[in-house]
Amino acid sequence: MRLIDIQSASRLLKLLGDPTRLTMMKLLQSHDCCVCEFVAIFEMSQPAISQHVRKLREMGLVREARRGQWIFYSINREHAEYPFIQRILDQLPSQEASVHDLKTKDLRISCE
Repeated sequence: MRLIDIQSASRLLKLLGDPTRLTMMKLLQSHDCCVCEFVAIFEMSQPAISQHVRKLREMGLVREARRGQWIFYSINREHAEYPFIQRILDQLPSQEASVHDLKTKDLRISCE
């Protein structure tokens, strides 16, 4: 197991200390998502969600991929500190209910 230095751990923990960003990361652990899906899940404005995604992207924790007119975000498993992040995320409850709710409201497929 590779150790993470205190400064890196502190930056990551500060970023993930926000409940919205931490939940986003947990969702992205098992599902790619677009901003419109996050808007529906968190019931927040698109600009607010975009700011959270931007912070995660700037730290290299998420990647983006264009699919048609939509940009989907996924967790960056290549990040040097991903094993540390994964251990944190593995301690959190599943967010499958949120994804299921999107599907039942036909919001999950609106981005495909």
